[in-house]
Amino acid sequence: MIEETKKKMEYYCSYQERCHQEVENKLAKMHLIGEVKRQVLLHLLENDFLNEERFSKAFARGKFRIKKWGKQRIIRELRCRDISEYNIASALREISESDYKATFDELAQQRLLKIKETNSYKRRKKLADYLVYRGWEATMVYEKVLELIP
Repeated sequence: MIEETKKKMEYYCSYQERCHQEVENKLAKMHLIGEVKRQVLLHLLENDFLNEERFSKAFARGKFRIKKWGKQRIIRELRCRDISEYNIASALREISESDYKATFDELAQQRLLKIKETNSYKRRKKLADYLVYRGWEATMVYEKVLELIP
């Protein structure tokens, strides 16, 4: 039983980077007793299937590159997964400042083209709301909005 569970969890962790919380939730759904859960978690940690720092770095890189999330949203999502502040800071260092600014500028330009509103105040609000929701810093957002929509 324990070996079978270990194999399942090894596959679960090797398929995609996982955080402790996701693995614990998966084990809870399997209705295992506490000692078995502890042994499986220990096995995953010892064999490097489960690594929070590696997870947080992969998460930050992926969400930034694919979903174009800002640092605030990435931080919020990592905190929801109980990732330590050290690992969050380490993950954010994976994003270069030049890429961050370039992605922000590109995203703002693309979104502005999709906003059909004619009232400049409403256009600014829609653009700002979108960018803040995506996790970009408010100061960057408002400077960019005023630059794009005078």
